[in-house]
Amino acid sequence: MLTPVCCKQAAPAHQNTHREVRPHTHFAKEQGSFCFCTCFLTGCYYPFFVLPSNFFTACSFVDEIRDENPRKTTISAENEVEAQKLANNYKFGFRKWKSHVTERPFEDRSSIVKELYSELNVIKPYSVGSLFTCGNVLYVFLFGWWIALVYVLVGLLMFLTVFGVPYAKLCWKLSCYFLWPFGKSIEKVVFLFISKFYCLFWRVSTYIWLLVGYPLLAVTHSVLCLISWMLVFTIPVAKMSTKTLHTILLIPPEHVHISQATEVREHESRVILCCYHAVNLYYYKYTVDGINVFAVNLLLLVIVSLVIGYVDKSNEFVSSEVKFATAVSSIIPLSYYIGMGIASISAQSNFAVGAVVNATFGSITELTFYITALVRGHHQGNKCLQEIVKAALTGTLLGCILFIPGICMIIGGLRHSEQRFNSRSAGVSSSLLFISVGGVFAPTLFSKAYGNLVCEDCTNSTGTNSSGSFTPLVYTISILLPVSYIIGLIFTLKTHSHIYDIHVGDGTGHLGASVHWSRWRALLILIVATVLMSACADLTTEHIQPILSHSSISQYFIGVTVLAMVPEIPEIVNGVQFALQNTISLSFEVGSCIAVQVCMIQIPILVLFNIFYDVGFVLIFSDLHLWASIFSVIVVNYIFMDGKSDYFQGTALVVVYLILLALYYFAPSPSGC
Repeated sequence: MLTPVCCKQAAPAHQNTHREVRPHTHFAKEQGSFCFCTCFLTGCYYPFFVLPSNFFTACSFVDEIRDENPRKTTISAENEVEAQKLANNYKFGFRKWKSHVTERPFEDRSSIVKELYSELNVIKPYSVGSLFTCGNVLYVFLFGWWIALVYVLVGLLMFLTVFGVPYAKLCWKLSCYFLWPFGKSIEKVVFLFISKFYCLFWRVSTYIWLLVGYPLLAVTHSVLCLISWMLVFTIPVAKMSTKTLHTILLIPPEHVHISQATEVREHESRVILCCYHAVNLYYYKYTVDGINVFAVNLLLLVIVSLVIGYVDKSNEFVSSEVKFATAVSSIIPLSYYIGMGIASISAQSNFAVGAVVNATFGSITELTFYITALVRGHHQGNKCLQEIVKAALTGTLLGCILFIPGICMIIGGLRHSEQRFNSRSAGVSSSLLFISVGGVFAPTLFSKAYGNLVCEDCTNSTGTNSSGSFTPLVYTISILLPVSYIIGLIFTLKTHSHIYDIHVGDGTGHLGASVHWSRWRALLILIVATVLMSACADLTTEHIQPILSHSSISQYFIGVTVLAMVPEIPEIVNGVQFALQNTISLSFEVGSCIAVQVCMIQIPILVLFNIFYDVGFVLIFSDLHLWASIFSVIVVNYIFMDGKSDYFQGTALVVVYLILLALYYFAPSPSGC
């Protein structure tokens, strides 16, 4: 341990009381490879050696010296709503959300992001580089040749009408343009004098154009726009097609001038369209009203899933396997919308409202599927669906405990050689995981100790009827687990909030920033997404049975992988983004939050649902579920002990997760399947 040296006194009398030295974000100063922290006894600065790459590495060092005064985490936000959202990410029981819930000031964004939202009407001949890029060549093979061919054919059709000759010439010009539009500009030329005869001729030709040529091109550009938008990275092509459809094709052909973007105009003109690149790999950042473009596009999958699922009941056109795949995949965008709605409401509300919304809608995705599967299995007399639900519950635990932290450690470690986090706050989550897993699997341990107690008339090894003690045990645990969750909220957010000491920096600006979704709009979207989620869950459970019956893979494996982890894909993305920004603690909290909610909220709700509507749900898990979950909690607690993470530790967690998946893959199917 390095002994701090006072900068004012050569030999301070209190040098043995260096445990009082703690970092503070308002007083800490960095100089060279040393970090200076304020001593709370004398007010003087104390230097100690730190890693030069990250100042907060030093903060973690001092955090180990004095555990009773943990590091204060200071966050900076663009406005008050974003500050509240960021603060919620550090709160126990709140879902972690990375995306912005407010409109970011356009002038503050990077040039790369600004380019994504450009209108493609700016000539910039000196900053585009070479136009012969892979993306532009790919455009010619995917879109350019057949769009040019359509324009040639429409031009011939308009030429045959005689009056449509001006539009025929325009189509042939646009044919050459769309074959290779890069570096060319389309401008609207303004003429000061137009004869009456020309006006009459233009009116007749316009009627023919709107009846014959324009509808064909409207269909063509609609298809082009849809395809290029769905591919995301070719959104510039969609913008180009949209502007052509609603602007260029409705301008008199004599006013449309196409030329190289570097040429100088003799007439007064206005640039309508100028495109340099058909592909931009940064369009994964593109948002529509705050929603990521991938989530917007996947809404089409939800619609397709509902149509083929409820229209083609007899599977005449689409097989059950395809319906199952589309229904499960539809859960991904719906989970994203639910998460965005929760974050929007929580960021604009007080703690009580935010806690209620997170506790209810935070588990709605999983609960919708579980309850739907249990009800369907009860009506069909199929116990296999109950085992699938238990496998999905266990798979969610394993994924959140091992896979999410592991993959975040790997990706974050590749960018940052070593990442540090508050080991004490991680210890609180670990303790809650121990309580959660222990409580959930207590009935299973009880049944192992005292015999098979599943049915009402079962007897234990001594021959006495013991079913009377099993049901109260399940009910007791189902009450204690939510109570523990509430105690965790009080502990981390009220009585011991200093463990998560969050301070919003003074740099908060844009106080009048507008949110993407108001509270009422977010609530409406939450309700609609929940209804759609119920429909997709119903289709999933309806069409999973053929897969379970004909598949050579263990039903355990399907439950712990596909059904468990697909709804958590948005959370995995959030965790990875946190890790890339060197906030690995939030990546860990993503998984811990879900795992704790599974044990302390979702499973008690399933038990409560079974009381009012008996679907035969019994809180007894197989031995594989029991030991896999306990082993996972022990491993992750060992990894989190030192408050450090790197890609090697992440690899260890992912390998353990894959080993457990291999066990499930080769395990025999559960009884009743």
